[in-house]
Amino acid sequence: MNTRGFIFDLDGVIVDTAKYHFLAWKKLANDIGIDFTHEQNEQLKGVSRVKSLEKILSWGNKVISEDKFMELMGKKNDDYLSYIAQMDAHEILPDVPKILTYLTDNKIPVALGSASKNARAILQKVNLITQFNAIVDGNDVTKAKPDPEVFLTAAQKLGIAPENCVVFEDSLAGIQAAKNANMVAIGIGETAILNEADFVFKDFTEIDLQFIAQL
Repeated sequence: MNTRGFIFDLDGVIVDTAKYHFLAWKKLANDIGIDFTHEQNEQLKGVSRVKSLEKILSWGNKVISEDKFMELMGKKNDDYLSYIAQMDAHEILPDVPKILTYLTDNKIPVALGSASKNARAILQKVNLITQFNAIVDGNDVTKAKPDPEVFLTAAQKLGIAPENCVVFEDSLAGIQAAKNANMVAIGIGETAILNEADFVFKDFTEIDLQFIAQL
């Protein structure tokens, strides 16, 4: 029997840190005289910090110096980190622990595959870091999703062939990355957005352990 490996994205799958990114970007935008809406924030999901700031500046028709650009990026990250420093286990999305506990109890290898450079700090804060056999985050990879690098690296760390891995993702770029890695892609969110996934669930409360066992 081929052992399955399970790979989880972090933001929007295990915890919802999107709201903190929104607050930090909104503060930055407002500080330089640009409006920032939830709709615009949606367009920044899965987008690098550099590209995100470029988008915000273009929405506000602002041109700034390279030095100011770097300063703003640092400021946004500091604000974001101050928000996540206050996180605790209450921030874990519903039924994520149920699935993780089932996998670890059954000795099924579990990895994290996230673009976030703060992934380890966040897992530490919400007391889930011990549930993962391998962690791949933004410090370990250079290519952004839909490039499959993050998931292929996670599979390699688990010692499991990519085609035997199952990925949980909440963004279309993440689903595409999983498919590009030849993995089973499970979308967490809206079917309309994640229609390239093999399965889509609103959240983990819709996933029963029987389904996990069958995978």
